[in-house]
Amino acid sequence: MVGLLIRLLVTTLAVLVASYVLSPSYFSVDDIQTAVIFALVLGLLNAIVRPILAIITFPLTILTLGLFLLVLNALMFWLAAAFVPGVHVAGFIGAFLGALIATVVSAVISHFVH
Repeated sequence: MVGLLIRLLVTTLAVLVASYVLSPSYFSVDDIQTAVIFALVLGLLNAIVRPILAIITFPLTILTLGLFLLVLNALMFWLAAAFVPGVHVAGFIGAFLGALIATVVSAVISHFVH
């Protein structure tokens, strides 16, 4: 349970960093509460929907040597933003950049936390 809470906090911080770096042109979050909700929705989508899409798009992932997984991350980010009011994503490029920054920040923070 503590691990899930830490993961939620790390993802929330990563989303806030992405919002700070990309705001307001590509990606922005209205407040911290919205960032927490967005992190929860993103986590649920990544746990439920992403594996199904990864299996369906496996041939394309192999063909692109794994780069299609970046597109899949952006789609999950964009879909999560569609469910959470207060999160603003400017098209696919905004979702792609937001997901990329949030993933890198999350990985760096997770490296130091665990």
